Amino acid sequence: MDLFDPIDLGALHLANRVVMAPLTRLRAGDAGVPNALMAEQYAQRASVGLIVSEGVYPGAESRGYYGQPGVITDEQEAGWRLVADAVHDAGGRIVMQLMHAGRVSHPDLSGSDRTLAPSAVAISGAVHTQHGKREHVVPHALTADELVRVRDEFVEAARRALRAGFDGVELHGANGYLLHQFLSPVSNVREDGYGGSAAARARFVIEVAEAVAAEVGGDRVGIRISPMNQAQDVVETDEAETRATYEALLDGLRPLGLAYLSVLHADPAGALVQDLRAHFAGPLVVNSGFGSVTSRAEATGLIERAHADAVAVGRAIIANPDLVDRWRAEAPENAPRPEHFYTAGAEGYTDYPRLSA
Repeated sequence: MDLFDPIDLGALHLANRVVMAPLTRLRAGDAGVPNALMAEQYAQRASVGLIVSEGVYPGAESRGYYGQPGVITDEQEAGWRLVADAVHDAGGRIVMQLMHAGRVSHPDLSGSDRTLAPSAVAISGAVHTQHGKREHVVPHALTADELVRVRDEFVEAARRALRAGFDGVELHGANGYLLHQFLSPVSNVREDGYGGSAAARARFVIEVAEAVAAEVGGDRVGIRISPMNQAQDVVETDEAETRATYEALLDGLRPLGLAYLSVLHADPAGALVQDLRAHFAGPLVVNSGFGSVTSRAEATGLIERAHADAVAVGRAIIANPDLVDRWRAEAPENAPRPEHFYTAGAEGYTDYPRLSA
């Protein structure tokens, strides 16, 4: 296998095996509506095999950041149509990542009087809101009836994503957000059928995936996980317990025929990731995490040694809209400018030069 070979992930036909990782950029303003600048940014990167959008909130109470886009209104859906059309016109493929922030959110961001979580266990520290830094609040533990509503918000968001022209959706089950919060015994201390054991902690994530797959087709649905990533107070330090939880999750997902499993882990070639891959029994996308920028050598090695079917890349794609061409030619790369990752406007967003320039 070669990094630049085409591949099918379910119904998604990729021209190469470089995937643009979901990247928070916060350019959608107060109303969370995708705009022409965002469409330009995504279209610039359409030569990758697959674009995964930044995390998109599927319900009003699921918004995690000011400037984050949503997909809960007709205006937001129309904005995403601009993005999907621009990417397709440039020859690309794009899926929408659906991200419920859970307890990472704040009432200032959601317009609600509460945040939602599996259990009433707060995250430490503060969150940036439009009114400045605010301490995280103790979340409301979702009731069984509320879990159904949250599940249905994911389904409606997926329906809107495909109606806007997206090729599929990715469920965000990583990095300490709501679905990940259900998986960890630190953030999920429930004593009903959704907590207390590995299978019970995996149950809600499986139910969301089942419902979304039933709506849009499993072959257009991916899921992203980050076992033992220790993100945002979702702590998974017991390897045996973590393995049991994720094996239960992937055993539950396997019958759905999902398009792909995306795993964020420092050692994608290691035993944990490769064992989980066997439980999923479908295409694997890997990303080695936040510690270092994914290099051409790492990406090509993972594919050539068959440790993955595709590789998700973050900061290198932020800085190089033509990254696939650069990697093919083994050409120099632009350096990312992190001071502009989360600012407004085009600077550090759509102004990175192409190799041809």
